[in-house]
Amino acid sequence: MSRTSASRAVTAAGLLLALGATAACSTGRQSGSGSGADQVAPVTGRISITYLQKQGDQEYFVGEAAGAKAKAAELGVDLKVVNLGNDANKTVSEVQSAIAQKSNGLIIVVPDPAVGPQVAQAARDAKVALLTSDDQICANGPDPSACAKENLVPRIGFSGQQMGGEVGKRAAEEFKKAGWNPAETRTISAWKQDVTVCGDRVKAAKDAFGATVGGVQNIDVATDNTPTGAQDRIAATVTANPAVKHWVVWGCNDENVQGGVTALANAGFKAEDVIGVGLGAYLACKDWNGGKPSGMKAALFINGKDVGALAVQTMVDRLKNGKDFPAEAFAPTRMVDAATWKDAGVNCG
Repeated sequence: MSRTSASRAVTAAGLLLALGATAACSTGRQSGSGSGADQVAPVTGRISITYLQKQGDQEYFVGEAAGAKAKAAELGVDLKVVNLGNDANKTVSEVQSAIAQKSNGLIIVVPDPAVGPQVAQAARDAKVALLTSDDQICANGPDPSACAKENLVPRIGFSGQQMGGEVGKRAAEEFKKAGWNPAETRTISAWKQDVTVCGDRVKAAKDAFGATVGGVQNIDVATDNTPTGAQDRIAATVTANPAVKHWVVWGCNDENVQGGVTALANAGFKAEDVIGVGLGAYLACKDWNGGKPSGMKAALFINGKDVGALAVQTMVDRLKNGKDFPAEAFAPTRMVDAATWKDAGVNCG
């Protein structure tokens, strides 16, 4: 077992102990069954929902919270938004707190998918509806990618395959426009490699790019999905490949691509030698706002407000009307660049 695997195993074990009191009240049902929403009775009074988000101060999640709040106000339900940061232990304690405060439904974006079984068990035991947004969790295992479909908690967000495919296609278009020699070019795929939706996005980007562009080698770069983390890792990758003249960068989110574009600029690469295709557009637009040439050539605009609103609507439909959760529901996306991002409504903070 690697150091990372051992650390996650210890974390998961600690979280399981933290939920011991909740698990002791189990209904005796087998773990799994997704969110356990079949045990949740319709709410006849005023509905109370708690939205728990990782990285709640990130631009995308700020927008997601705003969309959720607006939809809750429109529907006349109570909504509390909690910023979990990147703390897996806080995830467990805040879930317990929301249940103790009589929330009828929980919507969650987990900092670490390893907490999935503990979160699902707590919601199931309390007969509280559970829905995820953005990232998947598994009700009976720490790794959503290894989870049976029936044990995945219902999710509201975006299609990783669709998003990654759009990114890869746009990167291929920019590559052909640039006229670069494939042998002198590398693609960088940057993402946090234990996040399932990130893997889906990156794989789809590789496949879409490779479907129309041949002969370009790819380098996978493991990051923490932050701009500084991606910048450090990609800077090391660039240093290790001094013969490469042109770089194409994509990743799980805008943070990875922004970090890569910055690392390449710091290494002396001009904007015309870099193709960055972001995913989110909330950081990409900052490069375009100044009007100067940038290696960030385009970005797929994903609007957090749409996801937050859809998640709240889906939860209310379940709690008020008994409507089953969909396994997944997706919000729309749009590719933007320096010429189109303002008309698309991108919020550049």
